[in-house]
Amino acid sequence: MIRLNGVYKSFGPLEVLQNIHLHVSEGEKLAIIGPSGSGKSTLIRCMNALEEPSRGEVYLNGELLMHKNRAMMVRTYCAMVFQQFNLYPHMTVLQNITLAPIKLQKKSRADAEELAYHYLDVVGLRDKARAYPDMLSGGQQQRIAIARALATRRKILLFDEPTSALDPEMVQEVLDVIIRLSQESITMVVVTHEMGFARQVADRVIFMDNGVFVEEGPPAEFFEHPKNERTSAFLSKILR
Repeated sequence: MIRLNGVYKSFGPLEVLQNIHLHVSEGEKLAIIGPSGSGKSTLIRCMNALEEPSRGEVYLNGELLMHKNRAMMVRTYCAMVFQQFNLYPHMTVLQNITLAPIKLQKKSRADAEELAYHYLDVVGLRDKARAYPDMLSGGQQQRIAIARALATRRKILLFDEPTSALDPEMVQEVLDVIIRLSQESITMVVVTHEMGFARQVADRVIFMDNGVFVEEGPPAEFFEHPKNERTSAFLSKILR
């Protein structure tokens, strides 16, 4: 579903990604962990053309992602949930969710609203359809952002540290929604600092540091018996 071949990404002299090779199968749930500045967010942004690799290739569903086709490809396959909620403050929740289905996918307003209410039920916020974002808590806004991504009906969901901007008491409500989504056939790539969540949701965990993949494996093996000293040191620090 997603394939990266020899991907590098530099910002001036700073090399953020170095020779990344990755294959994410259809329906797989992949968690990417690592210290701040390790390249996790840049990696996930390369998957949906928010960043263009300096070198290397990105494929979505077997098709090469290029400058000339990236808008079409991303609209076809990917939806992303960011650290910040990025809801339009002048639009109601319902308007935020129906915007892309109406404008980009040419759905009727009735069909788009039916879809929106379905996903508001999924995230448990149907009663907030007529509210504006500034009337909601941070956790509620992020759940709306997830509903908005789901309403695009794309096959790949990318999450870039979806709880990092939330107060601690709001984190679990967002994680609970993503945990429920993990039972579906959607392909999910999640950049996260929530180790318990990664252990529960992921089929595979990758540890990144300094722009490279240090170690990867299924959660039980990865967290219980890390093979790399850098992985062990990171997990010891973050889990203590």
